[in-house]
Amino acid sequence: MTMTASDATASADRLAAIRQRIADAAREAGRAAQEVTLVAVSKTFDAEAIVPLIDAGQRVFGENRVQEAAAKWPALKARYADIELHLIGPLQTNKLGDALQLFDVFHTLDREKLALALVKARDKGAALPRLFVQVNTGDEPQKAGLAPTDTDAFLARCRDEWRLDVEGLMCIPPADEEPALHFALLEKLARRNGLAKLSMGMSGDFETAIALGATHVRVGSALFGARG
Repeated sequence: MTMTASDATASADRLAAIRQRIADAAREAGRAAQEVTLVAVSKTFDAEAIVPLIDAGQRVFGENRVQEAAAKWPALKARYADIELHLIGPLQTNKLGDALQLFDVFHTLDREKLALALVKARDKGAALPRLFVQVNTGDEPQKAGLAPTDTDAFLARCRDEWRLDVEGLMCIPPADEEPALHFALLEKLARRNGLAKLSMGMSGDFETAIALGATHVRVGSALFGARG
């Protein structure tokens, strides 16, 4: 696809509108807009669709798949040194090496095997990204993430056994349930474990997430338009 000037203007306008909605939601919750990081979810979109958002000032982006990110982000990060790239999809341990080269933040630490792979990489000299633990708040069998009842013990192992510095929790609520219930559960788990950051809320519900304490909202379609 070829981006026109009007396409670029539309991208900038969508970004401004989302930022305003974030600011409004934060104000309603008695919070500062600066407490909420907008993660622009660029999965399935190519560099030509991403650049207008970068040019409009967006610097934090999220991708679901390591292989897709590897095809477009190294060149973009070379052009824009201050880009921060977040992995928001499940991570297979055989892709960890590539992921460590690409991503600044992982939102999807969700099992012992991956934790041990991170420890092994660190012990070999790799710099680890910032880490969020993914919680499957709806206990959905098809979805990645820890069961809520297993989260405290896993976080304790991260801290005490593996010495992994987890800074927050992430969730994706079930599509057919009230998201506020899941956001409230994630906030409770984070508070109980002394974690300050919450990655929750997407295009359809990020204002609710902000009201319940989100520090990172993952917005794709509202910024980029519908995916093909």
